[in-house]
Amino acid sequence: AKDYELRQYETAKWVSTVIRGESQKEAMRQGFWKLFHYIQGKNEREMKIDMTVPVTCLVKSGCTDFKISFFVPFEQQDSPPQPTDSDVFVEERKAAAIFVRSFGGFASPEKYAEEAEVLARTLRNRGQPFHEDFFYTAGYDSPFKLFNRHNEVWYFKK
Repeated sequence: AKDYELRQYETAKWVSTVIRGESQKEAMRQGFWKLFHYIQGKNEREMKIDMTVPVTCLVKSGCTDFKISFFVPFEQQDSPPQPTDSDVFVEERKAAAIFVRSFGGFASPEKYAEEAEVLARTLRNRGQPFHEDFFYTAGYDSPFKLFNRHNEVWYFKK
């Protein structure tokens, strides 16, 4: 469709942390740094791991817990080093069909929510069944990239 795409993602490992009771913007900041320390060597092997994209944030309706995640690079997918920070964990996300809406610019929590609402409305109008109680934000760019930025919102297909 012109305003969204349906992607099939394979089962994959992500390194994640849950930040509770903060604003989404503050949760993203805190979560990013916890995960960044992990890839910089705060793990059982003291191994530096390449930064990957996207950085995702799980947003659940009416909930102030946010799960921030980095994709584990393909080279480490089989056995990622375990985190030494008890707030950081490696999780396996099962294969899934995901509806994706892309947009540019600097994405704020408000902009992500707005784009998620547009995607949800479009999917409802087209009779596409999806899990409406949560969505993921996905950011692909360094904060220092000023132009041609790429952001996404994801809803999981039912």
